[in-house]
Amino acid sequence: MIVSGVLKPGMVLEGEVEASDQRKVSRSAYREAVRILVAKGLVYSKPKVGTRVNDRAAWHLLDPDVLSWIFQVEPDYTLVYSLFEMRSMVEPEAAALAAERRTPNQIKVMAAALEIMSRNKTTTKEWRDADETFHSALLEASGNAFLSSMTSSINAAVSWSTIFKQRHEPLKRDPVPDHRRVFKAIAAGSPSAARKAMGQLVRLALIDITTAPKWPGKVSRLKKATALHKAQKTRKTARKLSLLG
Repeated sequence: MIVSGVLKPGMVLEGEVEASDQRKVSRSAYREAVRILVAKGLVYSKPKVGTRVNDRAAWHLLDPDVLSWIFQVEPDYTLVYSLFEMRSMVEPEAAALAAERRTPNQIKVMAAALEIMSRNKTTTKEWRDADETFHSALLEASGNAFLSSMTSSINAAVSWSTIFKQRHEPLKRDPVPDHRRVFKAIAAGSPSAARKAMGQLVRLALIDITTAPKWPGKVSRLKKATALHKAQKTRKTARKLSLLG
């Protein structure tokens, strides 16, 4: 109810006794649930004030649980755009570093993940697990401890956005070639090509969401058509990249 906007910032949650009775849970279970929400920044508690809903600015938005809650409802489309803006700033640079620092074992892990992805549909858990493995190996290959610490957050963003954009129908295009271009650039040791390929991967993933049926954002038919045109243009450009081989 908090992430969906039913409970607005500043609103006070019910008291422990009332809330536990309404939800038919023990008081200890309710206290634990509130403790988790406090730890993730969604609410705050003060003596004699009660537990109030926090402004979204205080939420730990990159927490995997918070990301999952956001995508399990119809999320604010501006928040989705913001998430992909963050990805577009982080992941291309991580890919560039990975092209410089990857180890043979990390290349093997990414190649194996790609093989699994190519054998499964994007709607399957097997595909999503392999996708997470691919992105995890890439962040690890960056050799940057701070980027590696973002693995669970990036994986949650990738996994839940994949589920979300297919909530009404399967994805119409195959994103594996996008990942393969990133892989080839990293394996070839080309930071510039890896950066460019990952940037395209993130942009196409966003276009997949905004052009999916029943996208909750206020996207007009003209904007959808423009997005599709950009996607087609991006794919044509990608085919021309020398890293396609």
